[in-house]
Amino acid sequence: MFHPDSTPPARHMTVPSRTGLLSIVAAIAGLVLSVTIVHPGAADRQLIERGKYLVTLGGCDDCHTPGYFFGKPDAARELGGSEVGFEIPGLGVFHGPNLTPDSETGLGTWSEQDIVTALQTGMRPDGRELAPIMPWRAFANLTPQDARGIAAYLKSLPPVSNKVPGPFGPSEKPTSFVMKIAAPETAQQ
Repeated sequence: MFHPDSTPPARHMTVPSRTGLLSIVAAIAGLVLSVTIVHPGAADRQLIERGKYLVTLGGCDDCHTPGYFFGKPDAARELGGSEVGFEIPGLGVFHGPNLTPDSETGLGTWSEQDIVTALQTGMRPDGRELAPIMPWRAFANLTPQDARGIAAYLKSLPPVSNKVPGPFGPSEKPTSFVMKIAAPETAQQ
């Protein structure tokens, strides 16, 4: 029996080898990391899916997809820019531009931050203000995360090469279909 004033009996313990100990530590570390870290690709996919949802809900296809205003949206060129412009009296005609990441006709040279800035301030990277028909003032109310989601989604689309006409100033003649915003006859008298 063990007495408190005496030396405790020796116990035999097996100490793992250095290689075995490293394997155990590595296994525990791997388990902890796999439980606590979200795979970066999964986070990106979630952000892109959120952006897709918001673009769909926001009706972006309406003004930015060829064929939409003719009742036959061209799914192969989704968000590739509209062939129909909006005429705003005194301002001119504006076409929904190509929102795909095509470098020459779309947003390919814009960064995700450029897109977020345009959505939330109405300012393009070149300093021009977005067309008045673009509801950026409503999009300015998006959370920063939602604006980043839209930008990530737009950058994830397949590029579509489609240069839209215009913009046309009030004295210029448009070269394609135009929807006019017209005042009622009683207002013109």
